[in-house]
Amino acid sequence: MSTSQETTTDSTATTENPQTQQNQDAGTTETNILTIEEIHKLLPHRYPFALVDRIIEYVPGEKAVGIKNVTFNEPHFQGHFPGRPIMPGVLIIEALAQVGGIIFAQMPDIQEGLFVFAAMDKVRFRRPVVPGDQLILTTELLFFKKRKFAKMRGIAEVDGQKAAEGDLMFSMMD
Repeated sequence: MSTSQETTTDSTATTENPQTQQNQDAGTTETNILTIEEIHKLLPHRYPFALVDRIIEYVPGEKAVGIKNVTFNEPHFQGHFPGRPIMPGVLIIEALAQVGGIIFAQMPDIQEGLFVFAAMDKVRFRRPVVPGDQLILTTELLFFKKRKFAKMRGIAEVDGQKAAEGDLMFSMMD
């Protein structure tokens, strides 16, 4: 998407381009772009566990799509595995959860607290993720109960191929 059509959203302000407003008026899906700085305003994760570099699509209360650029400089590649670096599957799932956190962080009337994993189901790893890959991380909210429990479907892809997928359940910690 070109920058002339981007909409930037954070917890304090919204800047809209007239072209984006026209798209909204025409009934098309709103697309928001979040930079790493804006993601850090919404999520508590920091190095080495900040695993989302950019949000490229966001539908409030429904879906978020993020990017994780996988680089050889990441600390887990020193030991996983020497001579054949592969991104640990648990970190791919964590990256999906962080994209899901973008949805939670911007939902109206959400109580103060921290959403954490409650369970994972139907998680499958389909291909290795290696340095140089760009993960496209898509999460869709399946349900949100009592503003304390949620379930999402996550899919991680590289070059159009599924790398991992699964259902992620979250619970609000007090």
